[in-house]
Amino acid sequence: MKAALYRRTGGPEVLEWDDVETPQAGPGEVRVRVLAAGVQPIDCAVRGGFTPAWLEPGLPGIPGNEFAGLVDQPGGDFRTGDEVLGFGFMRAAAEYIVVPATQLTAKPAAVPWAVAGGLSGAAQTAHIALELLAPKPGETLLVHGAAGAVGGVAVQLARRSQARVVGTASAANQDYLRSLGVEPVVYGPGLADRLRPLLPDGAALVLDGAGGEALDLSLDLCADRLRILTLVDHGRAPELGIRTTENLRSAARLAELAALYAAGGLRFPIRRTYPMSEAAAAHREVETGHGRGKVVLTG
Repeated sequence: MKAALYRRTGGPEVLEWDDVETPQAGPGEVRVRVLAAGVQPIDCAVRGGFTPAWLEPGLPGIPGNEFAGLVDQPGGDFRTGDEVLGFGFMRAAAEYIVVPATQLTAKPAAVPWAVAGGLSGAAQTAHIALELLAPKPGETLLVHGAAGAVGGVAVQLARRSQARVVGTASAANQDYLRSLGVEPVVYGPGLADRLRPLLPDGAALVLDGAGGEALDLSLDLCADRLRILTLVDHGRAPELGIRTTENLRSAARLAELAALYAAGGLRFPIRRTYPMSEAAAAHREVETGHGRGKVVLTG
């Protein structure tokens, strides 16, 4: 099969659209013909040389841990030709992927392929983060990076919990955040001065999708550090006593989020799609750290 693989770690330029052995499904597994695969910051980090504890080391590597497509080798309750979306531990940016049947769920007809391919990582991360932070009705949640793929889902879920949400984003995304029921603030220099009028008593909880100075500011705004969760500054979290997301992904969680989108209860904008053979360009865009919504590879 063809895959967006890298034979050495480094920048986006190490990605090649080349031949690699086609995987075969074993007992309890399903092979999926990938039609769409999301691109996440973790994909870029792994391609660059980072090896998380859950990833088996070795080269060549194939990025991508979220996807949607058609069942090609059936398993579990899935049959050939079923439309599915799911998650794995890399190797999704390819023509085929094999995962346990427990990491798949049926794709609702109302969910477009690009959305299905990019939904799992961002939506499940946001859902897990909000589950851990547990916003209560009327509490104020501060979200840094509120217009990104994870932040955009998180603010919508928080509003469904009747929390008040203040979100930081670029000037171009202020109206978008207002449309989601968020009180928007432009990030960048002077952020503290812009936040103080909206948060005179601080924030009850914080979801940090920016790190650095935004996280430092959050430490002053939220008194309970167990109600601060960072999506990006994992290395600082233990010393600061703040939280990170846990690996609580599941097919049931993904099915709930896909159903919510299909019912019109969740917006999930696609920033841009790239052919899978142009994975390097997609990685470059994700590494800018800016933009609204999700970058997705299509097969």
